[in-house]
Amino acid sequence: MELHNINSNSSTFEISGDSSRVQEKLNKSQRLRHKSVQFEDNLLHDDNPRLIYINEPKKTNDKYEFSGNEIRTSKYTFLTFLPKNLFIQFHRVAYLYFLAIAALNQLPPLAVFGRTVSLFPLLFVLSVTAIKDGYEDWRRHRSDRNENNREALVFQSDHFRPKKWKKIQAGEVVKICADETIPCDMVLLGTSDPSGIAYIQTMNLDGESNLKTRYARQETALAVSEGCMISGLIRCEQPNRNIYEFTANMESNCHKFSLSQSNIILRGCQLKNTDWVIGVVVYAGQETKAMLNSAASPSKRSKLESYMNRETLWLSIFLLVMCLVVAVGMGLWLMRHKDRLDYLPYYRKTYLTNGRDNGKKYKYYGIPMEAFFSFLSSIIVFQIMIPISLYITMELVRLGQSYFMIEDKHMFDSISGSRFQCRSLNINEDLGQIRYIFSDKTGTLTENKMEFRRASVYGINYGSSLLGDNSLLEENFTVHRRKWKLKSEIAVDSELMELLHKDLSGDERIAAHEFFLTLAACNTVIPIITRGTSTCTRSEFDDCGDTINYQGESPDEQALVAAASAYGYTLFERTSGHIVIDVNGENLRLDVLGLHEFDSVRKRMSVVIRFPNNAVKVLVKGADTSMFSILADDFGTDGRVRRLTQSHLCEFSSQGLRTLVVAARDLTEAELEQWQCMYEDASTSLIDRALKLRQTATLIESNLKLLGATAIEDKLQDGVPEAIESLRQAGIKVWVLTGDKQETAISIGLSCKLLAIDMQQIIINGNSEDECRNLLADAKAKYLMKSSHKQNNSFERENDYLESGNTKPFGVCYAGKEGAPLALIIDGNSLVYILEKELESELFDLATSCKVVLCCRVAPLQKAGIVDLIKTRTDDMTLAIGDGANDVSMIQMADVGVGICGQEGRQAVMASDFAMGQFQFLKRLLLVHGHWNYQRVGYLVLYNFYRNAVFVLMLFWYILCTAFSTTSALTDLSSVFYSVIYTSVPTMVVGVLDKDLSHRTLLKYPKLYGAGYRQEAYNLQLFWITMLDTLWQSLVLFYIPLFIYKESTIDIWSMGSLWTIAVVVLVNVHLAMDIQRWVFITHVAIWGSIIITYACMIVIDSIPLFPNYWTIYHLAKTPSYWLTILLINIVALLPRFLFKVVHQIFWPSDIQIAREAEILGKHHEESRSKENQGSS
Repeated sequence: MELHNINSNSSTFEISGDSSRVQEKLNKSQRLRHKSVQFEDNLLHDDNPRLIYINEPKKTNDKYEFSGNEIRTSKYTFLTFLPKNLFIQFHRVAYLYFLAIAALNQLPPLAVFGRTVSLFPLLFVLSVTAIKDGYEDWRRHRSDRNENNREALVFQSDHFRPKKWKKIQAGEVVKICADETIPCDMVLLGTSDPSGIAYIQTMNLDGESNLKTRYARQETALAVSEGCMISGLIRCEQPNRNIYEFTANMESNCHKFSLSQSNIILRGCQLKNTDWVIGVVVYAGQETKAMLNSAASPSKRSKLESYMNRETLWLSIFLLVMCLVVAVGMGLWLMRHKDRLDYLPYYRKTYLTNGRDNGKKYKYYGIPMEAFFSFLSSIIVFQIMIPISLYITMELVRLGQSYFMIEDKHMFDSISGSRFQCRSLNINEDLGQIRYIFSDKTGTLTENKMEFRRASVYGINYGSSLLGDNSLLEENFTVHRRKWKLKSEIAVDSELMELLHKDLSGDERIAAHEFFLTLAACNTVIPIITRGTSTCTRSEFDDCGDTINYQGESPDEQALVAAASAYGYTLFERTSGHIVIDVNGENLRLDVLGLHEFDSVRKRMSVVIRFPNNAVKVLVKGADTSMFSILADDFGTDGRVRRLTQSHLCEFSSQGLRTLVVAARDLTEAELEQWQCMYEDASTSLIDRALKLRQTATLIESNLKLLGATAIEDKLQDGVPEAIESLRQAGIKVWVLTGDKQETAISIGLSCKLLAIDMQQIIINGNSEDECRNLLADAKAKYLMKSSHKQNNSFERENDYLESGNTKPFGVCYAGKEGAPLALIIDGNSLVYILEKELESELFDLATSCKVVLCCRVAPLQKAGIVDLIKTRTDDMTLAIGDGANDVSMIQMADVGVGICGQEGRQAVMASDFAMGQFQFLKRLLLVHGHWNYQRVGYLVLYNFYRNAVFVLMLFWYILCTAFSTTSALTDLSSVFYSVIYTSVPTMVVGVLDKDLSHRTLLKYPKLYGAGYRQEAYNLQLFWITMLDTLWQSLVLFYIPLFIYKESTIDIWSMGSLWTIAVVVLVNVHLAMDIQRWVFITHVAIWGSIIITYACMIVIDSIPLFPNYWTIYHLAKTPSYWLTILLINIVALLPRFLFKVVHQIFWPSDIQIAREAEILGKHHEESRSKENQGSS
């Protein structure tokens, strides 16, 4: 997370060694010290710095309690596993219920079932879940153990010796070799490059695969390169999560020099294209920035399952009411017949049998206690009102759903060869209720590939006649002039290429030359030259390079430098002091006197270079909004060039291209000297360093000559714009959270059609708490009072907000037409103050009123904070999708986490609930599988409640008719088999295979997805309607057989056999009425379940030991038996049938309308095909 309160730090070094180069650097540093010492002294007195004694870990850690380097990402330990896991599992209210039932069954007067047997169902479910959780956590322990036992070279006894990562301490000096991973946060002391440059890959932190440049200070780098011993003291800030900033000082014999973020390498990064680096550990283990930005893996539960707890509570109340009725009724019955209890059925107190027990008294506890025991016994008899089998059924159904999602060929990524992965089986149905999507940008929406498309040079628009690599014209201009081959070739414009190769000295030719020279020089890109299997980075390998590859922090810069190379201006060498550019076959060495990197305030970048003839130029590129204000006065030709360039920029932006303006000017010796003095002072200052550097930059970034503008296409993944459009039509809000710059995020928003031309952009860039508060208040007052609430309420109904139009300049809050949709753009620095300074409610009100939210320059935990902002303040479901380790916290925080199997490692995939190859698959995952899963599981839960409730209510009516006793007409086996065998399989088959609509219809009409987050398949109203229907069906089920057979001599066990068959047939026919898609397996499950029930009844009734012996054979012979079952089904299901018919005719849902249209369309196609066959 980007933090605003960055503690300063300093470090003191004593460098022993006799080196003229070291002394020269120290003398230069001493000359600069007097300019900034007052700032540093103030800083050190005000802060509480961390003191690190270099190469003295014992002294460092004895004085301070620093964290070791051992990490732990697991959730449990051996001692905490059982209590913690049980605590998590018993969040399911039903488990508490069944635990209470099992406890009651242990009491002798209430032992309806066997004491041990009553514990088996609950213990089985708990054990299976515990084994699964234990296995997952064992994998985390194994990963932690492998990580902690890796080895690194640590300086011990005058040599670098291997040491396990977990034993590394703060203050130790560590050596990292090429391609190794950094074990802890270290300040660079020296590298294999004499200039102190190191290249690292930070994809585990910020998701970027491009190489980043880090530097060792010259004062220490020279000493390390010459083998000198280094010791000293480092004062550094306390551990924090800010991965983008680091401020420090070094001291040596009254000499102080500053450190910055470019001087530290963080845990998890990899060393690339550098033989070795040496650094001192400042943060270790859990205190490293990477670990501070990692959140604990949460235990995710389905939202629908949480609603089940609510319904479970209502069923428990309903159950207690029934038990109370039985207990009160029994007490009243006992009081009424207390004088005849020895002779009445159900409650007689004396044995009336022949033999030695004749006249023996039953255990009788008196009316109050008998009523109380009856209450508890009723709970045990009615316990399946809340079915424990439902949880097992849901797990099996989710497993089947996951199989079909994994095997979906439409979600197979042929490019990477990766198929869809279901890494969590608990939240399949949540995919159908998503309302917010939080997406990373790099590698998630984009391929992280950019292409140079258009250019405006000196008022002329180029790019309309691009030629590919096979163009003969391009070969004539480039191949014979340069030996460099780009890793990926770039199409060039024939007219522009012809201009660059003309032997002219006019303004247009000079402007074109300086234009591409600026593209090649004004950047921080690292050229990597490859010949065969060898890699070269220095000029002595001039003749070895076949292929040149550019690495840099910004893919924009890579694309621009590659484009310059394609036009004959190849950057092939970079050091800390100079660069070398091959200009059409001639090497041009330029001394880099200073570099002002891009920042969000200036929105531009500049470099000061000295040419071989000692001429000095400042080359600048930046956003158009910041560049046109610093150009020279536009008179004559310059004014014409400016107007033409502005029109070209509008054209480029309307095409969704990323634009930059390029300008330059000469510097006089006086200007150069003034700038150098201010630059050295600002770059070594610890107080307001960024502000002073900006002020220094404005000195030279003025009166510039406009050279032209560039337009780059950010390569999106296939299908991203279409996927985002479909998701938004489905009523899902898409937010982009990226670590990239604001302009980059806006450009991506335009190119992927997340941002529309007509949107009103609200940009929040605050540098203090008060400023952020004022910006939020102004935005709410200006926009929300007008129309945002109206827009927010009609979000699902608006579909025309992506119409084409003219793109407005980046970074400007411009006024649009009244009622225009809003887009909020906010940077990470503002989020520091907002998320940590109690401004969340203001941000929430503003953000939820906007169609689009873009968060730029956000750190990993800030991403998680934004997700948590929505989760804690709304009931809406959230989904986070990303591909890098910097997305892990966001993925874990969201209700559903999706990882992209991309180029950024597998950290996001390992932390995710689902994983896929491309962002476009998210459309099918949510709109198709999410919809199906939600509809299936929602119906599954309601059906299971109905199925068990109708059985329990049938028992309840019987108890009321048998003097409120807890006797049963059904055998114990029938009661057990009802949920396990007779009715379980159809439920699971329908839960896995049923489809209300085809995938084509769901993709064609994204609005159908809204049924999920509107909770149309499962809600409290549906639950009560289902319970009313259940009440009616149970009454019909019990009283129709009682009415038909009231004059017969049929015994109670025959009635029990009839009720068993009738209830199984009824619930299966009920299920058949609701099935949307009949396939062969569905028929087998439904009708096969009824057949199996009959088979089991025949077997059970054939056993002489059971009281219901031979009853099925007597019943099945009579026509009244079959007519009774038929009548029960007709009368019980008739109200449900009429209700469905009336509802679908007069109040059809969107899904019902779409289903009818789908069926009519199929019939129409079939009739047309038959006509075609007949005519042929």
